[in-house]
Amino acid sequence: MIQFKSDLNLETEERPLIIGVFSDFSHQDIFQLDHLLNNQLTTAIKEGVIPTKFKAVTPIYPLGKINSKKLYFIGLGKSTEFTFEKAKEAIGKITKLIKNEAILLLETFQSPTTSINELATLCAESITLATYKFDCYKTEHPHTEPVTLSIYAQEDVTSDLTRGVIYGEATNDARQLFNQPSNHLTATHLTDHIKKFANHHHLDIHIVEKDEMKKLGMGGILGVNQGSTEPPKLIVVKYQGNATSNEVTALVGKGITFDTGGYCLKPRSSMEGMKGDMGGAASAFGAFQVAVRLQLPVNLLLVIPATDNVISSHAIKPGDVLKTMDGKTVEVTNTDAEGRLILADALTFAKQLGATKIIDLATLTGAIIVALGSDITGAFTNNQAFLNDFQQAADQAIEYIWPMPLHPRDQKSIRNSEVADLNNAPLGKPGAIMAAAFLKEFVGDTPWIHLDIAGTAEAKSAYDLGPKGGTGVMVRTIAKYLELHR
Repeated sequence: MIQFKSDLNLETEERPLIIGVFSDFSHQDIFQLDHLLNNQLTTAIKEGVIPTKFKAVTPIYPLGKINSKKLYFIGLGKSTEFTFEKAKEAIGKITKLIKNEAILLLETFQSPTTSINELATLCAESITLATYKFDCYKTEHPHTEPVTLSIYAQEDVTSDLTRGVIYGEATNDARQLFNQPSNHLTATHLTDHIKKFANHHHLDIHIVEKDEMKKLGMGGILGVNQGSTEPPKLIVVKYQGNATSNEVTALVGKGITFDTGGYCLKPRSSMEGMKGDMGGAASAFGAFQVAVRLQLPVNLLLVIPATDNVISSHAIKPGDVLKTMDGKTVEVTNTDAEGRLILADALTFAKQLGATKIIDLATLTGAIIVALGSDITGAFTNNQAFLNDFQQAADQAIEYIWPMPLHPRDQKSIRNSEVADLNNAPLGKPGAIMAAAFLKEFVGDTPWIHLDIAGTAEAKSAYDLGPKGGTGVMVRTIAKYLELHR
């Protein structure tokens, strides 16, 4: 739990204190503590007993000099080199060390170039992210008290803390969905989870069921779902935050709840993490939550096609031809390139529902990991101005994206099937680019950004802001974009 503390007596406060220390800059709170500790604090910093190296943590017991049980000092390096990214990492690291409660002296983390309001939002977001755990299926839990962090600042930053918590909680919900095993997160379970949020906020929600998909001609989703006993769902939620505007941004997320690869079967090592192949849906929903909870003056469509991709006697096979909702036919040369098939129908439906801009997210290709690794999301677009604005939001959210190319020759490659309009996975061509080129066939002139998060949706090991597993990547960037471009 995070709460704002408006007054603090350093001499009488009993709870542990968290203090940031720069190598070249000190705050008034540190001077006050130094005085109470008989001027030993600045000496300890100067002599390196309390190191100021970035993320170096030094716990100190005051031994009765003040009432606080423990002081946590964390090095922040040079104030001139301190960034919001470094602040997130430092706050995340120190948060993980707190066992039950403490008071963070926010202004000791403030450099001359950072505003206290932005720092407060970032602080609350970082604490919320760092305290996330996924252990709901363990039958034995060690008894731990819930962590309570009070944020002390001279200026009232309550609203900034609330905003940061909302960002963090939405990201954690995306993480939670990603981490769920597929037998606990079918398309139906995902629908129920989103429906609960929509009903709580009195939003218009429509679930396109299998029979309606057939009437609408959604051959992409239906084709991928052919091998499954679990029915497919197309989840559509509307949020109208600006009744005077005709602008509608669609957030479209790939919701493959498990991907075997179909008849183009994945090897075991590649299949093991495929419960997270709905990471695009999770992040799209997370960003949608932020906009709704902050009541942003924007109009949004959340569109999530959801199904698994499994093998049975009914599953699609290489060489099969599907007809998508917009009428284009697709030769399925790779059943493991299924995400783009369900997204094709979702993108078409979003346009029919009035989307004037589209952002789609998908754990789409292993090729993007080869190109950009696990820290950078690949971004494709048909509108450079749109991507430029989105890049600004990514920079502020401290999430990394990199613009990827799309050329007319890529569309030619996608159209090279001898038996259908499109080929879902041309052999020998760059995989991430081909996937984006395929999706581009279904957006037309509508400004569109495609985010391939196959590398960034999952952390392979624990880090300062969370555990191994789902990251909720792009939740904060999309939410930031919606805040900046209302």
